[in-house]
Amino acid sequence: MMRPGTLTLSALPPLSLYVHLPWCLRKCPYCDFNSHEYREGRELDVETARAYLGALRADLEAALPLIWGRPVVSVFIGGGTPSLFAPEQIAELISDLRARLPLEPGCEITMEANPGTFEKERFAGFADAGITRLSIGVQSFDDEKLRALGRIHSGTQARAAIEEAANAFPTFNIDLMYALPGQTLEELDEDLRTALSFAPPHLSVYHLTIEPNTRFANSPPEHLPDPDLASEMLDLITARTGEKGLHRYEVSAYARDGHRCTHNTNYWQFGDYLGIGAGAHTKLSFAHRLLRQVRWRDPATFMQKAAEGQAVSNEHEVARGELPFEFMLNALRLREGVPMSSFLERTGLPPSAIAKAMEQGRAKGLLDPDPAVIRATPLGFDFLSDLQALFLSS
Repeated sequence: MMRPGTLTLSALPPLSLYVHLPWCLRKCPYCDFNSHEYREGRELDVETARAYLGALRADLEAALPLIWGRPVVSVFIGGGTPSLFAPEQIAELISDLRARLPLEPGCEITMEANPGTFEKERFAGFADAGITRLSIGVQSFDDEKLRALGRIHSGTQARAAIEEAANAFPTFNIDLMYALPGQTLEELDEDLRTALSFAPPHLSVYHLTIEPNTRFANSPPEHLPDPDLASEMLDLITARTGEKGLHRYEVSAYARDGHRCTHNTNYWQFGDYLGIGAGAHTKLSFAHRLLRQVRWRDPATFMQKAAEGQAVSNEHEVARGELPFEFMLNALRLREGVPMSSFLERTGLPPSAIAKAMEQGRAKGLLDPDPAVIRATPLGFDFLSDLQALFLSS
């Protein structure tokens, strides 16, 4: 545990709220998130939804003393597949949040949606419920690739979902994946062309990675693109998005001006977030310490424990020596980097805590030489994990 005064934070960072809705229709073979298959239909049954919303209320109320009076800049409802919940249930959730938290005016409220749960007017219903930004998990428009990824939707459903989202929301995001099994540069180009034809304000593009404890980890797919082809694919993504006025502002994120994701940007700038719901993670700053928490992962256990006021399964204070790496793991993902002053403010540590690693990074050409900013060079952006690793022993 840190002694009071070991850290001194001059100001608390912005606060976001993450809400985890843990069910999905089918667990994707690449997914390592806390998601649980729901096999009873395309919409969660009313009793389960009601019980879970009650557990979220209890979880939030027990957490309120930790964040009392702090305004919330963004809300992100993730999963699982949140769009399994009906629009009226999402409306109830948002009204529960508004009753207990000071959401800033114009607070961004994002919800993840799966095209496989899409029905006409459903997305409009989520907009009426108070969602301001929809993030659509498309991954690909190619039916063969979607089958290889274990997705429950088709390319046709994905197009219909995006069209509906574009009509219902002032801003939205499309999630795509690349370096898929057997994928060629031409096939990726076709996926990009389709996605960009909808003029999305925001595009998130992820390299398919084989994560531990997933079906792909046990039986990896064949014909994954090699690193050289994957690198060409990334160059193509950056070129195509740039042609359409989307700028790469983070490793995996491309946006038009004014449409960056507030919620994720707060993560990357080492802001604070309270996570409620099964398996949700929390990071909160106090004057002299940083606290991390995790909720119970299993939905049934979470609901039972939340009712007892014990939704948190474990918590710990972040050790002083871990802070430089934790900060850089996030901040260096941003193309513009962050001001050096932000490191001092968000960690409570002096510049000397990272001076040696900064020097090494600059000597290797991975970090911008400007002492006022912490920013990866183009080379550092390409070798990000090597650059972040320099701060492990700081």
